[in-house]
Amino acid sequence: MRQAVLGVLGGLALAGVGVFWWEGRAAIEQGAPPPAPPYVRPDPQKLPLADPGDLQGPAPPELSNLSREQQRFANLDRNRDGIITRNEMLATRTDGFRKLDKDGNNLLTFEEWAVTTVGRFEGADANKDGRLTPAEFATTAPKPAAKKPGCKC
Repeated sequence: MRQAVLGVLGGLALAGVGVFWWEGRAAIEQGAPPPAPPYVRPDPQKLPLADPGDLQGPAPPELSNLSREQQRFANLDRNRDGIITRNEMLATRTDGFRKLDKDGNNLLTFEEWAVTTVGRFEGADANKDGRLTPAEFATTAPKPAAKKPGCKC
């Protein structure tokens, strides 16, 4: 008997909460702004003309006189001291990380990636001083992609 009374009281409590919730939603919707009017296409004759006048935009980028290898070196030399440190080399290897996943399952750990990159850096560092000179860095250049043979139809 006690369970039946508690069940009825619980049902009445839930019904009361539902009524108050329903009334609260109605009050919120009454205070909402009216819907926006439908879009009306403006008359093309009344639109302003696009005349920039004497305005000027940003200057175009300047042409670089650096060779491809010098440009690649400059991109990695973050502090522009003419030497690439190990940290500078590791900082820009996110694209290389994706290339190291040989089986394509995206399960390459950061440690595996760092070991490969450090090995590449140490292989290029001929005098083992922990820094790459431009000549040492040139040995890390990517190999040119082999051209695919054309159709011999």
